[in-house]
Amino acid sequence: MKPILPPAMLGILGGGQLGSMFTIAAKTMGYQVTVLDPDANAPAARFADRHLCAAFDDADALAELANCAAVTTEFENVDAAAMRELARHTRVSPSGDCVAVAQNRIIEKGRVRAAGLQTVEYQVVMSETDINESCAALLPAILKTATLGYDGKGQVRVKTLDEARAAFAALGGVPCVLEKMADLRGEISVVVCRLDAQHTAAYDAAENHHENGILAYSVVPARLPAAVQDEARKMALQLAQALDYVGVLAVEMFVVGDDKQLLVNEIAPRPHNSGHHTIDACAASQFQQQVRLMCGLPPADTRLLSPCCMANILGDVWGADGAQPAWEAVLNHGSAHLHQYGKTQARAGRKMGHFTVLAENADAAYAAAQQLHGQLSLK
Repeated sequence: MKPILPPAMLGILGGGQLGSMFTIAAKTMGYQVTVLDPDANAPAARFADRHLCAAFDDADALAELANCAAVTTEFENVDAAAMRELARHTRVSPSGDCVAVAQNRIIEKGRVRAAGLQTVEYQVVMSETDINESCAALLPAILKTATLGYDGKGQVRVKTLDEARAAFAALGGVPCVLEKMADLRGEISVVVCRLDAQHTAAYDAAENHHENGILAYSVVPARLPAAVQDEARKMALQLAQALDYVGVLAVEMFVVGDDKQLLVNEIAPRPHNSGHHTIDACAASQFQQQVRLMCGLPPADTRLLSPCCMANILGDVWGADGAQPAWEAVLNHGSAHLHQYGKTQARAGRKMGHFTVLAENADAAYAAAQQLHGQLSLK
């Protein structure tokens, strides 16, 4: 496959923060970018050469996007059928088939197990009758919708079969999975870069800490034994190979029990929030990799240059009157790197930006990130 070189036009479905960081990387490398996003104020539109302000399934906009030399996506809930249609006319990565796997927990878990990897124990729930005595061994559990769940949405913790039935009804009676609650000792993710079977790479595992179901901090390298970190990278690459994946793939895992067993939780067929540190702390960022792989170029160096901690900035730190956070707390820190997403409206739970702190070790980076984050809302 002949590589696509600058100044070719690249297309991306989605113009949020991931699309924005992709666009910056592509423009820096000399490419042109077309963004398709229905939001007139889409963050990526600030940097793109062209903004197609239309619905993601708009036939005319998709036809224009098909004129790009290659197309990718910034989110998994894009229409997989639209990606398959685009693939008839131009190079598309990841494939619509891989995106469809990530859109449905039932299919996703099946593919993970087919790849020879383990997940938490679970049972598929298609109707209330599926919540029966056969589920008792899974309790206490988490009932999760098969589709459209992210950042803790579409999930309910249950302790009894009656609670599970009530939760199923509250979630709308849509297909779900009932997952046994594991003896969690931590959560990690590995971002994988794959062009083909001969050209793959993986970043160091990120240790993830969530608050209210939303990622708050990612500490890199994960504070786990080297053997566990090596196993995490091996598992992530194994899954990418099994999916014949092309592009950047994030594989989220649970760390379970005293023996720190790794179980695959879910995948994201795109750059990931927990990989934002790669912009400031790695030899090449996950967004540079996204550009390279969609253009048929091999992965670049994934080496970690410094221990670090990425901290999300949510709309919660803005004042009730819309007052800006105390940016000077981060900007005055010599080893902190601030990234604002350019979103016009701050609201609770909305990701408005992030910062990454570099330090001599992971513990110091995490402590500094927590301290700085606490100072953002203090005027």
